[in-house]
Amino acid sequence: MSGHSHWAGIKHRKGINDAKRAKIFTKHGKLITIAARDGGGNPDTNFQLRLAIERARLENMPKENIDRAIKRGTGELKGDAIEEIIYEAYGPGNVAMLIKTATDNKNRTVGELKSILSKAGGKVVPNGSVSYLFKQVGEINVSVPENSDPYEIEMKAIEAGAEDTIYSDNTLVVFTKIEELQKVQEHLEKAGLAIENAGLVYVPTQKTTLDDSARIDYERLLETLDDQDDVQEIYDNL
Repeated sequence: MSGHSHWAGIKHRKGINDAKRAKIFTKHGKLITIAARDGGGNPDTNFQLRLAIERARLENMPKENIDRAIKRGTGELKGDAIEEIIYEAYGPGNVAMLIKTATDNKNRTVGELKSILSKAGGKVVPNGSVSYLFKQVGEINVSVPENSDPYEIEMKAIEAGAEDTIYSDNTLVVFTKIEELQKVQEHLEKAGLAIENAGLVYVPTQKTTLDDSARIDYERLLETLDDQDDVQEIYDNL
């Protein structure tokens, strides 16, 4: 079980300038606001809010920004209503894409996505056109210290209820059923393991490949989509 997930695009790149950092904080703030709106402003009782805050902290998002985003979600601060929308699309080489957005103006967002994809040789498609190629699962990234045995950590994950795991570059990616994500994460935390991030993701059930030319075009498309303020996550079937 694997697939590409592009979270806000640039979190692992070096030398992020202030403008990029502001964009990242804006993206995280929207997710925090949505989570707080849907489940309340207490991360101890709202698991999705807790996940959103943890991801924001990984990017060193200031506490005051996080608190402000929570208050927007709970209605303590006024602001435009933000909704989460997943658009389906084909990219270069007919790569199937799910583009998760958080927007206060869906007409603006879909218009910009159509323009970006069209220029890259792709297109937005009706709901259901590519979503059947994916399934939603829980994903937990566990840091594996260099002196640790990945197999032992994998066994702990399986005991906790993991459906599948993949180890690469000192990280064990743990996949779970949607409804068991919180239980498995808490079990791993109690076992003393370092959780890098966790959340619900879409993984492909059918995969495709790209030739070198189409892959270059696709990577350029990802860069452009990352710069679009409303785009939160991108999933594909590569």
